[in-house]
Amino acid sequence: MIDQNELTRLETRLDSFDPETRKESLQSLLNLVKTGLIEVPEGREIANLHCHSFFSYNGYGYSPTHLAWIGKKHGIKFMGIVDFDILDGVDEFLDACQMAGIYGTAGIETRVFLPEFRQYEINSPGEPGIAYHMGTGFISSSVPDLVQPAFEEMRQRAVQRNQQIMNAVNQFLAPLHIDYDQDVLPLTPQGYATERHMVHKIMEKSLNVFSDPVEFWVEKLDLSADEIRKTINDQNSFKNILRKKLMKRGGVAYVQPEVDSFPTVDEFHEIILASDAIPCSAWLDGTSAGEQKIEVLLDLMMDKDVRVLNIVPDRNWNITDEATKAIKVRELYQIVDHAESLDLPVIVGTEMNSYGQKLVDDFEAPELEPVRDCFIKGAYFLYGHTRMAQLFGLGYQSKWAQQFPDRKAKNSFFETVGHVIPPELESIDISDTIIEDLSADDILAALETRIED
Repeated sequence: MIDQNELTRLETRLDSFDPETRKESLQSLLNLVKTGLIEVPEGREIANLHCHSFFSYNGYGYSPTHLAWIGKKHGIKFMGIVDFDILDGVDEFLDACQMAGIYGTAGIETRVFLPEFRQYEINSPGEPGIAYHMGTGFISSSVPDLVQPAFEEMRQRAVQRNQQIMNAVNQFLAPLHIDYDQDVLPLTPQGYATERHMVHKIMEKSLNVFSDPVEFWVEKLDLSADEIRKTINDQNSFKNILRKKLMKRGGVAYVQPEVDSFPTVDEFHEIILASDAIPCSAWLDGTSAGEQKIEVLLDLMMDKDVRVLNIVPDRNWNITDEATKAIKVRELYQIVDHAESLDLPVIVGTEMNSYGQKLVDDFEAPELEPVRDCFIKGAYFLYGHTRMAQLFGLGYQSKWAQQFPDRKAKNSFFETVGHVIPPELESIDISDTIIEDLSADDILAALETRIED
């Protein structure tokens, strides 16, 4: 077996800001697996298709390459990245998944404005009309030239919000001062920071600058010295307190979103659809005013081309309070039933943008047993779209894919493809004819024949 120190060294290098170092380290780890010096379990039908990477913020500092290794090391068959406002990690992640034999997918998340629900809180607490929203099934870190200006504008809006937050925080925290460019951006591999990066630097600098940081934070956070001492040595807990007190609703730097604070759903969808990816709604827990109108909300979103639903299951069942748990488990089952009635594939994940969140959901939990098959079907579907788009340019949004009589048949095809195409497959010639002329059945038959050969 490999020496533990060497394993730690290689895994640490997976999070280097140098992409070649990340790739070389993954290859070294996979070579050790091949020679038997590292033992890994067989991939199980479990999925985490909502992992933020260090390109936006990962609570463990994991790069896209490291997330692919997490899948290999722990036997997680399906892995997917979803970064905020950027697609920087897509190429790296899909390449790493191919190397590691992981069924990989990639997406993007942002906040959008939904005019039709402007009076309802949806899944962004305290922000009526604002929704966390996703695109999934991307196969490239680049977007088409046609939507590049809109994509860049979306990113710049996020940067401007960050700088506005940082300025307000600095005013409040004086004499502590954080320089956004000099202190925060170096924490990122490609210069895209989030609130969580700012919080990390605020905490770190306060511990280094003040001889008694407890005294400083007692004054600034309106908490007792005992309350500060209980958490300040647990850096992750203290970061959550800082983010809540400084940046979230009610915090000193919080700014209530306006109509133009975020792109509209339709503007975001233009970028997704131009990239041949799939618009994806994100469901919180079913308890907000907007999500209590889920039938209306999903009908509206599907009219706007949403074809996938994302859920973070852990926050709907892994709850201590039994009364709250009962409500949220019921809501979980109801949303899955409703999605299935609409032929809307469901994908799941744990986010991993905060330390302590699971590497993968507990698919063996009794509470998830009624919905487990739905989650795995969604994973095969999204992977199937990804591979058809990569290999042939015939993903879910392609002109070729309009041949199906209904959504159910279309979803079934891509789910079946997900079962057929192995992750390691780099290319395949399945026909001497023009592939766009083949029917879905012909493509499946050719794929199965060629892959078996």
